[in-house]
Amino acid sequence: MFLYIYSVIQGIVQGITELLPISSTAHLILVEKLFEALGSQPLNKNFSKMFDVVIQFGSILAFLIYFHKKLIPPEVFRKKEVFQSTFMLWFKACAGVIPAAIVGFIGKDWIQGKFYNVTSIAIALGVGGIAILLVESWKNRKEDSVPAEKLPWKKVMGIGLFQCLALFPGVSRSASTIIGGLMLGVSRQTAVEYSFFLAIPTMAAASGYSLLKHASGLSLRECIAVGIGFFVSFLVSWVIVALFMRFIRTKTLKVFGWYRIMLAVILLFLTWKASVF
Repeated sequence: MFLYIYSVIQGIVQGITELLPISSTAHLILVEKLFEALGSQPLNKNFSKMFDVVIQFGSILAFLIYFHKKLIPPEVFRKKEVFQSTFMLWFKACAGVIPAAIVGFIGKDWIQGKFYNVTSIAIALGVGGIAILLVESWKNRKEDSVPAEKLPWKKVMGIGLFQCLALFPGVSRSASTIIGGLMLGVSRQTAVEYSFFLAIPTMAAASGYSLLKHASGLSLRECIAVGIGFFVSFLVSWVIVALFMRFIRTKTLKVFGWYRIMLAVILLFLTWKASVF
């Protein structure tokens, strides 16, 4: 029963935090450590790592459904201009993944060994929060209001490079790509949309790799837990993406910057207190 409760809670956390610039990885790790601190039975570490990655696929499905008219328009094979626009959108989303894929292949194990701890997560959350506040306060920032499929290749690859920062837990994939887009002069609406589009091939590749690597060693209970986490993540993500897209039409991202800084301060204080006592 513990495993199923854990999967529901983590599915909710994933569904909320994957879409927002507050780091889903950080929150999933923190919830796991909270379960351990409360004396719950320890999780299989290989299952835990695989679970955190695979339930992201629920968020991918939510993206696909919410943006289906843009990602897979009904007339895509009937109108040449629609086909070309859709092809470029998918092509640029996939191309933007390349920098993070290369860096992740080379350095992911080293990053996991050095930075998957509460102190590193707290620092990354705080620095990311400050970055959001600074970018959103940049009064003279020029914005390019072109849609995602018409983004210049220089900006596509630039945002892809920013996504490499998300390999560090606490940075946030959505935060790094949105901040990168804003710094490169992309409008907030397009930066957020492209961040979601970029997430589809990124998370699909990560989830697929994790499944191939660990699925054969899962028990029936663990398979059920993954399915529960996936379904919960999908439902929550579907709601959050709709609310977030409505939010950014009239609001800035500063509230998420302040949230990150507040959470970072709390985590650093708790870490310091634990080390003292």
